[in-house]
Amino acid sequence: MKRLTKGVHHIAIKCAGREHFDKTIHFYHTLLGMPIVREWQTNEGMPCAMVDIGGGMMEIFSNAEDTLPQGTLRHLAFATDSTDDCIETVREAGYEITMEPTDICIASNPPYPARIGFCIGPVGEEIEFFQEK
Repeated sequence: MKRLTKGVHHIAIKCAGREHFDKTIHFYHTLLGMPIVREWQTNEGMPCAMVDIGGGMMEIFSNAEDTLPQGTLRHLAFATDSTDDCIETVREAGYEITMEPTDICIASNPPYPARIGFCIGPVGEEIEFFQEK
């Protein structure tokens, strides 16, 4: 069997507003010493950051609603050399695709181009396939 993923690329946390975002950055960056790799803002002007957690990243958003049905852990992202192959494989196995493979560029400094796609996993977890460009 051909292995399609290379490991966890990042996990994502949605914080309910700026206060929770600042508390989360303080905990992971200031207290635990995890470096901030990228920072940007959502279209609504809310801060976001990507923190190096060692062996992967944590993406921290500040634009969550008060209550998230899946909790604060937003999704699990796997690093891959081919988002398209991953999406096609899970589609053929009958899993729901929630986002077709899409080229993006996170407007951070430096810019962060990638190709991503999402599906719903076997027990309802949201999974992203993340191909750095």
